[in-house]
This record gives sequence, structure tokens and C-alpha cells, in this order.
Amino acid sequence: MATNVEAEAKGPLQIIISIPDQRISLYENAALIARSSVSTGTRHHPTPIGVFSVIAKQRWHRSNIYSGAPMPYMQRITWSGIALHAGVVPGHPASHGCIRLTNDFAIRLWHLTKRGTRVIIAPDDVQPVGIADPHLFKRKVLPASPEAQLTDPGSGIAASAVTHSASDAGVPETASSQLLNPASASSVSGKIVPISVFISRRSSRLFVRRGFSPLFEVPVKIQDPEEPIGTHVFTATESQNDEADISWIVVSMPPDLPHEIGHSGKPREKSISQMVESSVSTPSAALERIEIPQDAIDRISELLTPASSLIISDGGFSHETGKGTDFIVEMH
Repeated sequence: MATNVEAEAKGPLQIIISIPDQRISLYENAALIARSSVSTGTRHHPTPIGVFSVIAKQRWHRSNIYSGAPMPYMQRITWSGIALHAGVVPGHPASHGCIRLTNDFAIRLWHLTKRGTRVIIAPDDVQPVGIADPHLFKRKVLPASPEAQLTDPGSGIAASAVTHSASDAGVPETASSQLLNPASASSVSGKIVPISVFISRRSSRLFVRRGFSPLFEVPVKIQDPEEPIGTHVFTATESQNDEADISWIVVSMPPDLPHEIGHSGKPREKSISQMVESSVSTPSAALERIEIPQDAIDRISELLTPASSLIISDGGFSHETGKGTDFIVEMH
């Protein structure tokens, strides 16, 4: 049964879908504010597991893949067709990969979210928790210069373009954006635009996007690069003690997840909790293994705002990551 959803969020929202539980949970900061049942993809049309975000919304949408099937209150999370939308929720996986919501919950959620709202599709019941770690980025606020001009990262105006590596991203090296004046880079047309940072263990590289556009990338050093690190999604929130500072919350998922999902949505191999105990790196342990160049830390610290995120994962980001998306990280 769905919990009431507030009319306006006061902090970063995170949508977490648990495949085994067939349940969606909505968190504001680290507080649960709504929960409801869902129906995800069947064994032959599974819902992808990983880290996504809302990239498009449409109140009345019809599928351009499945014979114009209605998808009301659609919130797209991949351009290839995966979305959250209102539909039949029979109590077990039944979709072609989308996440079906009850009608009431879909309407409430649609009005609350916006492009960029984080969506995590998990193989177990995970939740955000507060974390304080010296390795996390700290906000550095610079005074805005009068001559600084704000540039929309999607405008195509670029002074010094940089690209993501096609070998890691699986996408053409065409999307680019300029790194703006750090003093003004967190604001476009008066609106705060959070950054997203992604660190791949596989490629030992760090990537930064803002406003769904790439900013820059740098190599990083990772201790024991052959050892799994897990997938960890850190989100910056406003500090309760200092308005100029930020706090962090994190959602963690283990590596090497079982692929075989039964009709009920339950993993057929050993439980996720057993896998966590035996192999997964904790968020703090993952952070400790990563060495980031100081100049990159400084640039990120100047761009950091509440709702910014840091994603650490064993693989690279999905080929779905591209124009008009945040980082899309599928777990295999």
C-alpha cells in the first residue's frame, strides 16, 4: 500500500526499486517518504539492474516498441525503452522490462520528480544511509566574478571541449561540453545544476558530467585493481550544521550479482546478504582504495552542490550514457 507523497521535496530524492521484493521506495535525503508495490520485467524480458535517473517525463505516452501500449505518467530512465509508468501490478514480475506502478502512486510520483532524479534498481532491499568519510569531496565555495557569464551546458558553446572515452563508455566520442568558470559552474539561469562523478574500477578513470553533459575525465589509481569494489552511490545533501558545507548519504550494492531470477523475482543462487558478507567492499573501503589527482579534487570541490553525486562501480558506464542522460551504470 502506498504511503502519502509530499507535494514538494525539500532535499534530493532517490527512487529505489527492489526486484526481489517487487517494491518501490522513495527517499528524501535518507528518510523514507513513500513506498508501494511494482511489477518489473519477466525472466525473458528482465528489468536492468543498476544506477539510472529520470531523463524524460510524459503524462500520456504510448509505447513505440510494443504496439502503442499505453504508458501513463511515464518517467523514462533509458532511451532504449525502460521507464516507470502506471500499469497493471499483479504482485509478480510481468512487464517487458519497464517498472509498472499502481495508478495512484504513479500520479503522485510523476508530480514530485524532475529530470535527474536518481533511480536505483537493486537486486535486494537497499536503502540510503548517512556517511562521513575523509575521502569524500568537500565543498569549496568561490566568490562569483562580475564578468562570469553563465553558459547552458546543452547549448553547444564550448571553449575547451573534452570527451568521455568511447572504449569505456561504448558511445561515440562526440558529446562534449566546456568546463565552465568554477565560480559560476553550479548555476545555469539561476538554477542549481548538480554534478555527477563516476569512477570505474575497470578503466581506472574518473568522469564528470553536469546538466547531462560531460565536463572532464582523468585517470585515477585504484589499489588492488583486480579485486571487486561493488557499486556505491553517494549523494551530497545540505549540512545540518553549516549551510556552506554538505553532508553525504550512500546506497551500496554488491558486485557479481546472480543473473538467474525466478518467477517470484527471488534470486535462485545464494542470498545477497551472504554475498555482502563474503565479497563486497564497504563504501569507506571503496573510497580508501581510490587515489584521485589533487587538481581533479579541487575542480570537483568548486563545482560541488547539494544533490551532486559520486558513483563508484566495478565496470564502466553503460552505452546508454550519452546525450541527454546522467551516468547510466548497469550491473551484470
